[in-house]
Amino acid sequence: MRRLLPVPAVEGLDIDALFAAYACPDGPWLRANMVASLDGAASTDGRSGGLSGPADKRVFRVLRALADVVLVGAGTARAEGYAAVQPHETYPERRVAAGRPPTAAIAVVTRALDLDLTSALFAGPARTVVLTCAAAGADRIAAARRVADVDVVGEQTVDVPAAVNALRRRGFASVLCEGGPSLLRDVAAAGLLDELCLTVSPQLRGGGAGRLLVGPGLEPPARLSLASLLEEDGELFLRYRSAAGEASPVAG
Repeated sequence: MRRLLPVPAVEGLDIDALFAAYACPDGPWLRANMVASLDGAASTDGRSGGLSGPADKRVFRVLRALADVVLVGAGTARAEGYAAVQPHETYPERRVAAGRPPTAAIAVVTRALDLDLTSALFAGPARTVVLTCAAAGADRIAAARRVADVDVVGEQTVDVPAAVNALRRRGFASVLCEGGPSLLRDVAAAGLLDELCLTVSPQLRGGGAGRLLVGPGLEPPARLSLASLLEEDGELFLRYRSAAGEASPVAG
């Protein structure tokens, strides 16, 4: 992998340099990680895996290693077959050396709490967090509390800013949002997005694939600035910061 911006580097980035390139500042930070084709498809057959190459998977692991918690919507968790993060999937030795748990936790946003509570999503070294609303029902909430840490943040729908605040109260400073498109739209609309990491896959997909954000338009549009650009085998790795994110120093 080579760096094109901000300072071009012909030499490939080793894993230490990749961690440095994606370092986030101390304190609260919310970044999203998404992938899209050249023609804007954010998924193939409802999943993003068909767009991801080896370099994207490497960045995916690095971003999870740098996060305290991975935030995901219930629909994406079901479609992508999410499981709790296991140590062999990331870089636990780096986390432990920094005084952190071996893996990031998963936090799932779900209005109806229609999750399989016996699935691998709830079987990891870090206890999964469920962010739901009162409309999910007292019985379902009680059942979820037996296998997860549950925060009720809203009455009829999940209040996304309140959900992020609940994660902060649990000590999760660095939040990595992996979608889906509806959740990412709500995060951006609430002004919570500090950084967007976007992989552009060198594919043309066509068809009716969805976009990175789904839902009502953002008014005014959220404007971001390009912070860095990496490339490997035709895949582009763009890192954009919001106006709030630009105020915090991040390694490039």
